[in-house]
Amino acid sequence: MSSNNINSIWKKTISKIKNKLTPQSYSTWINTMQPIAIKNNIFYIGVPDQFSKDWLNNNYALLFSEIISDITNDKTTVQFILEDEMHQSNTNSGLTEELSDLKYSILNPRYNFENYVVGNNNRFAHAACLAVAESPAKGYNPLFIYGGVGLGKTHLMHAIGHYARQHNSNDYIVAYVTSEKFTNDLISAIREEKTVEFKNKYRSIDILLIDDIQFLAGKEATQEEFFHTFNTLYEANKQIIISSDRPPKEIPTLEDRLRSRFEWGLITDIQPPDYETRIAILQKKAKLENLTVSDEVITFIADRIHSNIRELEGALIRVTAYNSLNNEIIDKDKAAEILKDMLPDKKPVEITIELIQQKVAGHFNIKLDDLKSKKRTRAIAYPRQIAMYLCRELTTESLPQIGNKFGGKDHTTVLHAHDKIAAEVANDTTLSQSIKNLIDNIKQN
Repeated sequence: MSSNNINSIWKKTISKIKNKLTPQSYSTWINTMQPIAIKNNIFYIGVPDQFSKDWLNNNYALLFSEIISDITNDKTTVQFILEDEMHQSNTNSGLTEELSDLKYSILNPRYNFENYVVGNNNRFAHAACLAVAESPAKGYNPLFIYGGVGLGKTHLMHAIGHYARQHNSNDYIVAYVTSEKFTNDLISAIREEKTVEFKNKYRSIDILLIDDIQFLAGKEATQEEFFHTFNTLYEANKQIIISSDRPPKEIPTLEDRLRSRFEWGLITDIQPPDYETRIAILQKKAKLENLTVSDEVITFIADRIHSNIRELEGALIRVTAYNSLNNEIIDKDKAAEILKDMLPDKKPVEITIELIQQKVAGHFNIKLDDLKSKKRTRAIAYPRQIAMYLCRELTTESLPQIGNKFGGKDHTTVLHAHDKIAAEVANDTTLSQSIKNLIDNIKQN
């Protein structure tokens, strides 16, 4: 079914739903949804977080199913899903096929430049994305955006897509895909002997936005195909925007030829928002979604949740949902009770070698046993050196004690690793920022 038909059904649905909900419930829930697709008589509706997904499936799925069935004159079941799940589960494989036409790849309507809160943590990344949207392939190509989970990378990519679609002709192709979808499309093309169609589809794009590129690591066939796709688009003066949770040099098992191409253009990062930016994000979210929440509660949430924007907004949704469902005024103490499982423990974290090893292994997406082993491949050895450096910087353990926890390395190996990384940090701002992010993550635990 075309996106126009889906949007038409959705407009009729929310019009009918509005008469059955209180204004507060309507603004809390409906404004955070987006229609995804209809497949096999299932209407998929995207929601922003797990709490919303669980609550809506348990309490509103039947109501939505009845209304949509009435509108379509066909028995339809509603399923609320996380927006990130569109291309992730086997149960939605048919949905992925439905959305495979890249020209009409779905962009979240809420993810635009107007809704993006700019702060010191993301100002340069925002400016770079806006420049690329206004003049594709004129300056920063490729544009590589990296940062932790939930910091707004996907928002900026969708914003570029919206801007480009609005300011170009209908035959201008702007495609947003995750690296997982790219991989799945390639696998399907090989299985169905449609590799020529796959290549034609991905190599006829004007702007390619590919999210979470780090998941291509270790997938040799996919990296090979993406390498040729990248070259074709670049040589045709088409814009490529890539996002990752880390800079190119830190993506393990990524081919050097891809790594070097990712570094051809501009690399920019997004950091966790500072206190003032967190306040602004919450205020913007409340205004956009017409949520009723006091300044006291906004201040409390901003003070306690530092990690990422997704958790900030999730906390706000949970508090306002509680207010809507219980018709109860929420103050700071009540917010603390509602959010108790989301709030970090204020007790200081005991930093141990084991904690550092876990965090570094997670950051580089490698096995903990490999980090502590004697393997010497760069994908393992470099993270191990960073872990040793952090152990030396953040703990009081001796060099031999640190070496013992890394497969029995001697103290000279630990000292060499520390001095090597320290020198790189002093001369490489990208690595320096990555180390800072790791330290913040370790201290927050």
